[in-house]
Amino acid sequence: MNCRFCATPLSQVFLDLGAAPPSNSFLTADELSGPEVYYPLKLFVCPDCFLVQVDEYKRSSEIFSQGYVYFSSFSSTWLAHAKAYVEATLPRLGLGPQSLVMEIASNDGYLLQYVRERGVPALGVEPSGSTARAARERGIETIEDFFGVRLATELAGQGRQADLIIGNNVLAHVPDVNDFVEGLRLALKPVNPANPVGGLINLEFPHLYRLVESAQFDTVYHEHFSYLSLTTVRGIFAAHGLAVFDAEELPTHGGSLRIHARHLADPLAQETSRLHALLGLETASGMRTSAYYQGFQTRAERIKAELLGFLAEQKLAGRTVAAYGAAAKGNTLLNYCGVKPDQVAFVCDASPHKQGLFLPGSRIPVLPPSALAERRPDYVLILPWNIKDEIMVQLAYVRSWGGRFVVPIPSPEVL
Repeated sequence: MNCRFCATPLSQVFLDLGAAPPSNSFLTADELSGPEVYYPLKLFVCPDCFLVQVDEYKRSSEIFSQGYVYFSSFSSTWLAHAKAYVEATLPRLGLGPQSLVMEIASNDGYLLQYVRERGVPALGVEPSGSTARAARERGIETIEDFFGVRLATELAGQGRQADLIIGNNVLAHVPDVNDFVEGLRLALKPVNPANPVGGLINLEFPHLYRLVESAQFDTVYHEHFSYLSLTTVRGIFAAHGLAVFDAEELPTHGGSLRIHARHLADPLAQETSRLHALLGLETASGMRTSAYYQGFQTRAERIKAELLGFLAEQKLAGRTVAAYGAAAKGNTLLNYCGVKPDQVAFVCDASPHKQGLFLPGSRIPVLPPSALAERRPDYVLILPWNIKDEIMVQLAYVRSWGGRFVVPIPSPEVL
């Protein structure tokens, strides 16, 4: 395997989680009698650019299919995050009816709905048919396609280059990162005599630094082809004529970055002290050395042992454990640990698109949240631990029968 950015041969393993089915490939009841396809889930680190990456064992066109079940709008925290971003960014950039905001991987229109509310033209690009249809039902123009040079060239030929390009949790999902970033350059409003200031790119992605520091190994799954540091992303963008001139830390997804990028020739692409501080943090931590990426496997194995010990203790005591949030990260955790329905009886999720299905690999049934009050488990394992505060408020009634919450990362803990 070679690095998907710089083509350097890869040999250093960062993390090996064995084999697992794709984390969003939920099963129907009829499919329970059939086999599942498992793919290796092993990460390598590039010794030159330090891009952490998984091989493309399962093609992205298969992962983001018509039956894709992740809909962004079912998280109130994520909706609030999107709305706050739009309300702060559009006025700051002076965007109006003559502008164009483009979102890559726009999902079900969770963010662009707020753009349209402000009277700014919005265009979504979303490869998954299920979520693209949901966005169109909201009245949002959505191109059902994968983004890259081909599509960006078509849009530029139509005069549809964007004043603002947004991409939340998509950069890590693309197998050909060079094609994607070059597409961003082509789709961004250019700098020329008629446009002395070009467009702005804002991308959000989980920060590899936070993944390592907090042992967030469950955020590794086949949809995430790359695991990103600011240093590495800055180098990728520079190779395609784009300047990452600012970056900010966000609490979302256990710790994310939002980068700000423009064309290299854009006079507004002046590097900020905030960017330099984050680059300094990565350098000081050792992220630009191979040694930083050693020993992570042992930390994942410890969490696995602790979680299995907790589940075994509850089973021997006759107590019931259920889970909440049929999230991809939860499927990585459960499959790596080998958890089955005799250890976690069921998982509840607010999305009707997941209810009635079964988790891939573990085959734990997905039920509506009402099942918690009906079955009264002793413990509720919160799989999307990154929004545990939101979930514990929503499920506060669990404590009325003595139920308690458990989070698995960065170490199993009863709350």
